[in-house]
Amino acid sequence: MINQLSWKVGGQQGEGIESTGEIFSIALNRLGYYLYGYRHFSSRIKGGHTNNKIRVSTTQVRSISDDLDILVAFDQETIDLNYKELHDKGVIIADAKFSPIKPEDTNATMYAVPFTELATELGTSLMKNMVAVGATCAVLNLDINVFEEVVQEIFGRKGQQVVDKNMEAIKAGFDFMKENLGENPELMELEKADGKKRLFMIGNDAIALGALAGGCRFMAAYPITPASEIMEYLIKKLPPLGGAVIQTEDEIAAVTMAIGANYGGVRSLTASAGPGLALKMEAIGLSGMTETPLVIVDTQRGGPSTGLPTKQEQSDLMAMIYGTHGEIPKIVMAPSTVQEAFYDTAEAFNLAEEYQCPVIVLSDLQLSLGKQTVEPLELDKIEVRRGKLQTGELPEVEGGYFKRYEVTEDGVSPRVIPGMKNGIHHVTGVEHDETGKPSESAANRKAQMDKRFRKIERIKFDTPVYKNAPHEEADLLIVGFNSTRGVIEEAMGRLEKDGLKVNHAQIRLIHPFPTDEVLPLVKSAKKIVVVENNATGQLANIMKMNVGHAEKFNNMLKYDGNPFLPHEIHTNCKELF
Repeated sequence: MINQLSWKVGGQQGEGIESTGEIFSIALNRLGYYLYGYRHFSSRIKGGHTNNKIRVSTTQVRSISDDLDILVAFDQETIDLNYKELHDKGVIIADAKFSPIKPEDTNATMYAVPFTELATELGTSLMKNMVAVGATCAVLNLDINVFEEVVQEIFGRKGQQVVDKNMEAIKAGFDFMKENLGENPELMELEKADGKKRLFMIGNDAIALGALAGGCRFMAAYPITPASEIMEYLIKKLPPLGGAVIQTEDEIAAVTMAIGANYGGVRSLTASAGPGLALKMEAIGLSGMTETPLVIVDTQRGGPSTGLPTKQEQSDLMAMIYGTHGEIPKIVMAPSTVQEAFYDTAEAFNLAEEYQCPVIVLSDLQLSLGKQTVEPLELDKIEVRRGKLQTGELPEVEGGYFKRYEVTEDGVSPRVIPGMKNGIHHVTGVEHDETGKPSESAANRKAQMDKRFRKIERIKFDTPVYKNAPHEEADLLIVGFNSTRGVIEEAMGRLEKDGLKVNHAQIRLIHPFPTDEVLPLVKSAKKIVVVENNATGQLANIMKMNVGHAEKFNNMLKYDGNPFLPHEIHTNCKELF
């Protein structure tokens, strides 16, 4: 028996690859297994190679695996592109329709199963993915009845006959594979899971759910990969709560609508990827200058320009901190798990209102679209804090204008929503005095700039750095942000077995940088490796700016569009010693 399985299905985009992985993984999740899935797909609607690699385990996993146990292939290209991931006892299950050819330089066993033919005999070739699921069950010695509930949920609206046919297709694949396996002693039977019920979701769904829990009731956005699922989720969920989603004509309209809604007192959100954030930059500056709360989600992808729209990258870091012209206070958060994406997004709305500035929730494609098992979310942990928003009756003010931008000791001014009696004030993107009237006075300019930046000197964020630091003095400190947490944790375990003392820090608050939390870890390490999916070592450079000790730093960079694998970090770190 095995306690962990790596399974991949591949073929041409549009022929059911995603649904194959979805049905397989949902059923195993409901049995109590932990899962982590990552899709490789092309930036087109149909055609082009796509695959879905899913890791199944009896314990928590947060990264894809180095190797592969089972490869399900709907075409020869899938075999040619992916077979080298298979270990010597791996299995290829291929559709007999394309007369699969096993590469000579692999010891994996290949089975040709007539996915298309068996499905056609049952009524339609579209069910070939169900046949493939059944064949996989045979290799795993898994009861196919565990899929009945999932198939019912997915196809039930099409009628019971469709449900029954899909279950027949799974059985057909199972029976054919069982017959061909015979008494094969190398079946990959998974150890039983604990049976506990857990969520199974992508990071974008967690971000959207976190926004709902945090009181968001309006979203303005323009579709873009890999952020669109946030808007798609909220389109369904916001209206029943009295909220709304507007698909705007462009990114500029989206961010300015979100600013307007926040000015009106409604917690609002916009979400995009790197190209969209570039268009939003001027308006983000407007949010900073007018001190209007704003929450923005940036799901990083391969750039620049259109770049690699459907591939992993973490190259927006500097842009999110310094992209706006001029200088404004800004908060940049970077959750590293799906759970954190939920809680951090909810908290982003509190920070935006408490500090009256733009808050950017930074994600990346692997975190946003990677699907993983999530422990039940604790809604009672979510609170709504609205900062200095004035809700009671306002006193009359001298001169008739409310001091919306009053210079205060903590840098946060009182805030009102439009229409409040005695709350009238100017709002403008040019420099202004305490009532919002334009002012070019040098003394006023300095006072307002200093006030705005005092806001984030004392920002409170519960866990600005996730630390796994068991050693007071470490041979190595590995640092990452966003989705690299899981793969670093796995590599860390291997390095510890090699005899190295390793600490790990995952930066969750990118700006303002949590120097007090990071500096002790840097000082106590002989060497530092910063793991990031970009070509210029952006996080490493930010760390050097804030904590020094540049001589200790080593970059581990990957920018080919693929996420890190555990062996890559393990091998590269070992080479430093």
